[in-house]
Formats: sequence, structure tokens, C-alpha cells
Amino acid sequence: MAGKHIGLGRGLDVLIKDGTTAKRQATAKKVPAKAAPAPEGGVREVPVNKVVASPWQPRSNFAAEALMELVDSVKIHGVLQPLLVREVGQKFELIAGERRLRAAQAALLKRVPVIVIEATDEKALEIALIENLQREDLNPIEEAEGYALLQKKFNLTQEMVAKQVGKARASVANSLRLLELSDTIRKYVSEELLFVGHAKVLLSVDSDKEKELLARRAIKEGLSVRALEKIVKKLGQPPKKARAERADLPLDYLHTLSDELHQYFGTSVRITPSKTLTNGRKVKGSLEVDFHDNDELDRLLTLIGYSNEL
Repeated sequence: MAGKHIGLGRGLDVLIKDGTTAKRQATAKKVPAKAAPAPEGGVREVPVNKVVASPWQPRSNFAAEALMELVDSVKIHGVLQPLLVREVGQKFELIAGERRLRAAQAALLKRVPVIVIEATDEKALEIALIENLQREDLNPIEEAEGYALLQKKFNLTQEMVAKQVGKARASVANSLRLLELSDTIRKYVSEELLFVGHAKVLLSVDSDKEKELLARRAIKEGLSVRALEKIVKKLGQPPKKARAERADLPLDYLHTLSDELHQYFGTSVRITPSKTLTNGRKVKGSLEVDFHDNDELDRLLTLIGYSNEL
């Protein structure tokens, strides 16, 4: 993409200046030396109904409680920080400041302060993204959708998107991967029911159905990212191969012996035969005899000929 990329670290003021400097210089050449040129990019007031929402707004979720607090403040003090807009026909298209605009509309203000700049579609989206990222107003899904919109609308690579918003390419790539998740899981992340760490773990699961089952389980059980990782890791492991082995007692004889011992002891008896592995190693067996109290234990000990007399 042609043009100079502005990094996030340089701030919105740089973006605004870049968008207006050329026009200011052009205007200065046409104005007589003694006349005062109109301040391009200066603050002015415009009717609220002349400001329209931006199609490039990356943010879709606004906390109702926080917005109402801003409405209350606007009713008393007005909009203290100007909205950033660009002229589109007879309207002013919002670039940054949607919460302030919504609050002004809810507070029934007639006019709002704005700064008008010249900006292409790409620059408008870039500024909207940067403003929200600087304020940390975007949830992880909104951030990813903003990057995806930059890519799709302006045919940018991940590297170019990263330069536009001042992020590492790996950070942008990881963010975009979240959009591979289902709408349900993305909603969980947007609503902070799941962390980005949970989402990244779920991305390693092949089945979409399994992803959603695990997502709901993580929410229901309050699983940490590490706990979810362990569950997913177990799911990905092949079942253990059964060891080749041979019981040392034939099955029919085992049943007969169990019945005879049950009759002899008058209580439940369980026999687990010893086994011989293919490598010749022996696996021990066991004999379990149930008893309910000390008297029955004494009776069983007498039956097997045990005496504690020395």
C-alpha cells in the first residue's frame, strides 16, 4: 500500500495533523498575507443530527452502565472532548468518539464540538481503530474484526495491518485467529465469559462441536486456561494400547473357585488371577474376602486357621 504508515505509538494528534497539513499549506498560498486563514482542524460546533455513525467503527459493544454515567456527565458539563469527524456531503461522518456522540444524543444536546479532518476510508478506519486501542476500549473480538476489516477493505497483508496500527505482526495474526471460532464462542469471549487464553486453547481442537462443548464446560466449571489445556491435551492423545497378557487361571475354573469360596466363607469373595505378559513378566493377582464387623473377621480368621496365640 502506498503512503506513510502511522504507528500507534505516535498518537492520534499525529494522524490528525497528517490529514490536514497539506490542505492548510494549500490554503495559505491562496489567502492574502494580512488575512487570517480559517483554522483547519480547529474545534467547531455542529448540530448533533448532522453527525452520522461511521461504517468503520470497530467497536460494537458499549457497557450500558458506563454509558449512562457519561450521559449524566454530558447533561451537566456538555461534551468536553470534541468528536473527530470528516465531511461527507452535507453530513459529518464520525471517525472517533462514538460513546460521546451516543451520550450527547441521549442527553438531547442540540450541538456538539467536533474537529473536522480530511481522511480517506482507510485513514478513517485506522484512526477509529487506534483511538479505541489506545483507550483499550475494544474487546478481543472487536479488535480482531477491526484488523480483518482493514485487510479485506484495503487488501492489506497482516504485516501491513501491523504497521498501520503499531502492533507486532504476530500479535495481529494471533488476534485474527480468534475469528476462526464459532459465533457462540466469540460471543463468550466478547462478554468476558472466556479469556483469550481459553480461546487459543480451543483453536487447537479439530471439531467445532467439541470446541463449543469444552467452552461451555470451561464456563460452567470455572476452568483456568491451564486446566482447559490439560483437558484438551488428553483429548488429543491416542488411547493407550492394551498390553498383551494371559490370565494364569482359565475363566471357567475362576468362576467355579469363586463360587466355592463364597460358600466356604459365607461372604462375598473376589478373585483377580495373576497374569503373564508377553515378555514373561508376571502381574500379581489378588483375593478379596468381605466382612462386616470384628466378629465376622474373627470367624474368617478361624476358618483359615489363623491364631494370634504365640
